[in-house]
Amino acid sequence: MQIVRDYQFVEENARGASAAIGNFDGVHLGHQAVIDIARAKGDAIGAPLGVVTFEPHPREYFAPKAPPFRLMNARARAHRLETLGIQVLYELNFNAALSRLSPQEFAKNVLTDGLGLRHVVVGRDFCFGKGRSGTAQDLVDFGREMGFGVTIADLLIDAGGEEVSSTAIRRALSDGRPEDAARMLGHWHRIEGRVIRGDQRGRELGFPTANMSIDGLHPPKFGVYAVKVDVLEGPHKGSYNGAASVGVRPMFGDNHPNLESYLFDFQGDLYGTPLSVALVEYLRPEETFKDLSTLVAQVEDDCSRARKILEQTGV
Repeated sequence: MQIVRDYQFVEENARGASAAIGNFDGVHLGHQAVIDIARAKGDAIGAPLGVVTFEPHPREYFAPKAPPFRLMNARARAHRLETLGIQVLYELNFNAALSRLSPQEFAKNVLTDGLGLRHVVVGRDFCFGKGRSGTAQDLVDFGREMGFGVTIADLLIDAGGEEVSSTAIRRALSDGRPEDAARMLGHWHRIEGRVIRGDQRGRELGFPTANMSIDGLHPPKFGVYAVKVDVLEGPHKGSYNGAASVGVRPMFGDNHPNLESYLFDFQGDLYGTPLSVALVEYLRPEETFKDLSTLVAQVEDDCSRARKILEQTGV
């Protein structure tokens, strides 16, 4: 997959795609439906499959001090899009210059002159240009004028009658309902990042954990989860079942939130290695125990429950 970050410097072989446009936070089933339309349109006209998105997320750019809301970082999004067969990812640098473009300038300067797109697909609620003043119908009009096709995709409604959206997925994760999030995502919600050095308490207790930052991401409900851990690189590359804790570890004072994963039946050094941790089922909230032996007994129970859940779900 090619990645283009500046629409003013695009190699010829990265131009002319049929592309879905949006932020694609979570790459949920609604996003995948839009991508599938772009794929079909591209196949019909002999164009590669692309996605146009932005980094940082425009919401982060305009409100940098707002609480974190992203379901996935840029690396995780790119990884997921690549698995869906995206050939060109236009991950455009969202900056002051781009934010000031009018809807017409965005269509002309970015989509037409810059990326040379042949067809674009957007959701019915798509807005673009300065002040989000351009609508999906405006894009249709610009496409007719500038020579690219436009398809407006309907919003996806799940079996429960709820609109599939990043907002609904965040709500499910905040409530400790990763199964509901997975139903809308079409895959388990994953947190990706490199293993960082922790305080070694897990190792001392007999449960060495791989620690990862959740900074910048929407925090799921704090507590313990049954997880699937993919080691993405290195000599231990592969998939492992495990149990993980998300939160501040109240047993040991005031700590910065993070993710700590214990991989079952694993031995090895993972420091610096990129992991992808899938939240499969919420087991319990964070707790403070009367002593370490009680904590260890609870962790053993957590791991036993997680093993059974993961065996039953077949992940």
